[in-house]
Amino acid sequence: MSPHDTGRSPRVAVIHNPTKIAVSDLEHLVTTAATRHGWQTPLLLETSGNDPGFGPAQQAVADGHTLVLAAGGDGTVRAVAAALRGTGTALGILPLGTGNLLARNLRLPLDLPTAIDTAFTGHDRPIDVCTALLTRPDGESEELDFLVMAGIGIDAGMIINTDDDLKKRARVLAYIVGIAKSLAGGRRVRLTWRLDGGRARRTRVHSLIVGNCGELVGRIPLLPEAAADDGHFDVVSLRPRGLPGWLQIAGELARHSLRRLARRAGPGTPTDSELLRYATGTRLEVRLDRPEVFEVDGDVVGEVSAFTVTIEPGCLVVREAGSGTV
Repeated sequence: MSPHDTGRSPRVAVIHNPTKIAVSDLEHLVTTAATRHGWQTPLLLETSGNDPGFGPAQQAVADGHTLVLAAGGDGTVRAVAAALRGTGTALGILPLGTGNLLARNLRLPLDLPTAIDTAFTGHDRPIDVCTALLTRPDGESEELDFLVMAGIGIDAGMIINTDDDLKKRARVLAYIVGIAKSLAGGRRVRLTWRLDGGRARRTRVHSLIVGNCGELVGRIPLLPEAAADDGHFDVVSLRPRGLPGWLQIAGELARHSLRRLARRAGPGTPTDSELLRYATGTRLEVRLDRPEVFEVDGDVVGEVSAFTVTIEPGCLVVREAGSGTV
């Protein structure tokens, strides 16, 4: 619906992380764009250490805003998305973090002025949202939504081993250092898993990643067939043996990337190997022999002894580039 089709211009709220950009700069950019595209003056709401965006986004929806912009890193985007899922209110992404994983996977603009214009002029795309039900070592449980990837092993290790000061200086390149540091060890994680109610299976892995999207930082295609709107998540287990195993994995991921560039990737999941094993599903139950650090969308969220991942198809509306109505 165009803003000129109703008696009142539509309303936009901006949920922003004040550590990522000066509020005056952000306010000027968004207000200028809103005026140019026929929207009311934006409402700016800050995140905090206690609330990375869920509460402000809920407030924006309750107050009748038809578009909510998440201005920050992946943590801000994830929190705002959790509040918007199922509401029909569109999410616009203003990527101000280091990884900007969802924006990169959806091929959204990373340049701030262009991202702002996309939020006002783009079209709505429903995408899926995954939920991880975590069981802590003390028996407590917690539910966390995620949009890109979650799991144990290399993804969590990458974040733990990425230096914050280096992130400020080198940005995405800092994660490459974190990945290198997280490659130590072989199939050290023992676990029991069950997919879509099937038979429980025992295995040992280095990493187990569940993805709604497929790319890590640096466009590494860890889950090359994953799509944010296909109604299921993709799972990969990494099972290397020392440095030769990691080199083989790197080669397989490079081949996946080349296939995608050549547009030869067919439907379904990539071919399994001894080192990389893939699956798709809508419910994954995992129980660990010992607690492991868990990660969601670039944030380490502590140790878990078990977790269950489910998916809700098409429950989040994201504004992406292209002509369309708003």
